[in-house]
Amino acid sequence: MPKLARVIDRLSNFAEKYADLPTLGFTHYQPAQLTTVGKRACLWLQDLAMDMRNLQRARDDLRFRGVKGTTGTQASFLQLFQGEHDKVEDLDRMVTEMAGFKKAYLVTGQTYSRKVDVDCVSSLASMGASVHKICTDIRLLANLKEIEEPFEKEQIGSSAMPYKRNPMRAERCCSLARHLVALLSDPLQTASVQWLERTLDDSANSTLQNITEGLVVYPKVIERHIRHELPFMATENIIMAMVKAGENRQDCHEKIRVLSQEAAAVVKQEGGDNDLLARVQKDPYFAPILGHLDSVLDPKTFIGRAPQQVTRFLSEEVRPLLEPFKAKMDVKIELEL
Repeated sequence: MPKLARVIDRLSNFAEKYADLPTLGFTHYQPAQLTTVGKRACLWLQDLAMDMRNLQRARDDLRFRGVKGTTGTQASFLQLFQGEHDKVEDLDRMVTEMAGFKKAYLVTGQTYSRKVDVDCVSSLASMGASVHKICTDIRLLANLKEIEEPFEKEQIGSSAMPYKRNPMRAERCCSLARHLVALLSDPLQTASVQWLERTLDDSANSTLQNITEGLVVYPKVIERHIRHELPFMATENIIMAMVKAGENRQDCHEKIRVLSQEAAAVVKQEGGDNDLLARVQKDPYFAPILGHLDSVLDPKTFIGRAPQQVTRFLSEEVRPLLEPFKAKMDVKIELEL
């Protein structure tokens, strides 16, 4: 849990730093409305915060099996104490405390219920799913050259292709996370075959911290991707600006539709740049708004309340979650490559 807290701490610092840096959002891995780099990090943080609460609950719910005997009836201990039930219960309580637990299960078979294992591994597997999603996002963004994991000065990206900077830390996290997720079926199967009093069927996070401590953002690449897609996204803003200037919305919509299709053909059929804005600027119809087209197209007008959401989320949900771990935050992870 302290390791997870440190990951959350580093990632929350990252989210705060880039709370208002606009970036292209994706749905279905297709360009969508803008968001910010910090808001995207908060989506990662929210999952990790849920994992922290799940782990806390699973840990706090843990009990000791206690001194229960072969089939859980405490018969041998009752015989040892010559029928004195209070002494059997005192022994159960004392051994439980010596083992570091606050409570013991009141009833068990030869083992504690294997549902306990399911509960614990379920929380861990859920965290594994979060780690996998976060690191997959980082790998996708690395491909776009928008964000990279830390890269050491002497690190080899590829033995065959020296220019490469493979996201090997994120890949490693995904691999371990997948294994953690896959482990969940084991205790579920084990719990399901504990016949009667019992049968004999039942005889990694640091890397993510290293990634979050050294994430590298390339704002100029992010800006270039925005510029490539923003003209299409800005069509509604252009239409609204024209309507405010007294033009007919339907006429404006048709003008924009035609110009958008022409610009899309240049991008898709000719491999050219998105020239929609150049087409708008050349068309006399749009003369009423050309003087303030830059403000209409400012990326920060497309990100909604993302910066405010980041600030409130970090303040109300993340910082309080980290409070119990303040004394354990100053641990830095260095990886041997």
